[in-house]
Amino acid sequence: MLTMEEALKQSERSFAVGEIVKGTVIEVRPKEILVDIGYKSEGAIPVAEFEDSDPVKVSDEIDVLIERLENKEGMVVLSREKAEFKKNWDKILTICNEGGTITGKVKAIVKGGLLVNIGVEAFLPASQVDIVPPRNLQSYVGNTYDFKVVKINQERQNIVLSRRELIEQERNERRAKLLSEMMPGDIRKGTVKNITDFGAFIDLNGLDGLLHITDMSWGRIGHPSEMLKAGEEIDVVVLDINREKERVSLGLKQKMANPWDDIETKFPIGSKVQGRVVNLVPYGAFVELEPGVEGLVHVTELSWTKRIAKPSDVLKQGQDVEAIVLGINREEQKISLGIRQLDANPWDAAPEKYPSGTQVKGKIRNLTSYGAFLELEEGLDGMIHVSDISWTRKINHPSEVLKKGDEVEAVVLEVDRVTQRISLGMKPLDVDPWENIDQFYKVGDLVTGSVTKLASFGAFIGLQHDIDGLVHISQISEERVEKIKNVLKVGQEVTARVIKIDKAERRIGLSIKAANYTTEQLHEEQKLLDSLKPGEDLVALQHAFEAADEARKEP
Repeated sequence: MLTMEEALKQSERSFAVGEIVKGTVIEVRPKEILVDIGYKSEGAIPVAEFEDSDPVKVSDEIDVLIERLENKEGMVVLSREKAEFKKNWDKILTICNEGGTITGKVKAIVKGGLLVNIGVEAFLPASQVDIVPPRNLQSYVGNTYDFKVVKINQERQNIVLSRRELIEQERNERRAKLLSEMMPGDIRKGTVKNITDFGAFIDLNGLDGLLHITDMSWGRIGHPSEMLKAGEEIDVVVLDINREKERVSLGLKQKMANPWDDIETKFPIGSKVQGRVVNLVPYGAFVELEPGVEGLVHVTELSWTKRIAKPSDVLKQGQDVEAIVLGINREEQKISLGIRQLDANPWDAAPEKYPSGTQVKGKIRNLTSYGAFLELEEGLDGMIHVSDISWTRKINHPSEVLKKGDEVEAVVLEVDRVTQRISLGMKPLDVDPWENIDQFYKVGDLVTGSVTKLASFGAFIGLQHDIDGLVHISQISEERVEKIKNVLKVGQEVTARVIKIDKAERRIGLSIKAANYTTEQLHEEQKLLDSLKPGEDLVALQHAFEAADEARKEP
């Protein structure tokens, strides 16, 4: 309570709106607090203005701001909050300009950010809460932080704060210090900040470093997420530092010894090894022998005899396999492996099993332009060249006499173990009819046969003993023949006379028109045939057959 002397003194002073004065609590009511400032009337302050402070009691002395000297009830209008705000505002202006630092408590979430109590209410935009804009602002309410004052508007009496700028400033200082202290080979503790397809960014307490996927493990990994998780704390090795660009390369596998350092000792050439298939590619299979060490089994090293188009036909990813070490290149970190070497090479025994002259039987597995492949046993083929199919016929393509799946007999001509080739022939199964051609045919003989092929220059007639004779286009009729296909057809049976036998060239010349010639007429016709040049008439069978093939293509 004011003394009489104090009351007289205050009564003599003047009170002004906006002034901060001291008052005494004279009564605490449920909804308001009565305060005596020495004015002619008391003032009532809502209890809500005292919620953020310690409870008040009668006789407590407090600072209040005079809003009005008299309301309609005749009481002075006071405010404790506004008194505190004015005092704090003035204090803040005195000690804290824009760019200064101040401590405050996050009070509530408001539109666009947070409300912070720094003595007065200030605004913290959501973008300035942290380096990465937070998803949940509620987690900050009630916490106390240091803030940077970024803007002060005295007219509106508002303040804009930033916590982010302080964090960035601190990080920059730490980053500069780290860059100056850090050396390659250092082991540093960091936190996984972000994971990408090519690696992970590690926060080294203010400085981000890149941990590339190739430096995570000596072994094979498909994606960095197989080894790391965001927020995880790990120890890493500093590999390289670019201080100008503030870039740091980090490694994880470098904390362990390189498994390739003593590779020749662990996996000597010729040794049997075990591993797991980790990757299949068109040209082979990669087998992990231990973490960080893989060997390649080339597709050609999978089997001695089986025709394997791609490794996935015989191997599966994740499969455990055995192999033989064929070669090592430590510099390039490559190991060549072979699976077929686990079994004996059947080609080593082939010369003894199939000596020259051996008669064999098998099915035609495949046809090519130059011959037919005969399967002798699983994975072991011999080739019958087109030139070794017939003594008498010039065969351009094996499909003319053979088809896939046919079971045929042949004779082994040669076995080459080095090149893994077996040469076969069907001709040796038969006697060459040209050896005894004189016993079969003589000039002047009348013969009967069927047309087998047509060429622009003549027709081939199939005779006995699997021998073809050639009727030149000039020997078909006494009349001029423009196109042979107009007078003869394949399969047609004809009668002709033998007018020429060339044993050296393995050719028989026939004449249909001379079938009824006298001996004298036949003699004259022979003279005419003898005058023709090879290639114009009685060409080599090879050329004749080629010409016959071309004739088939003509309209």
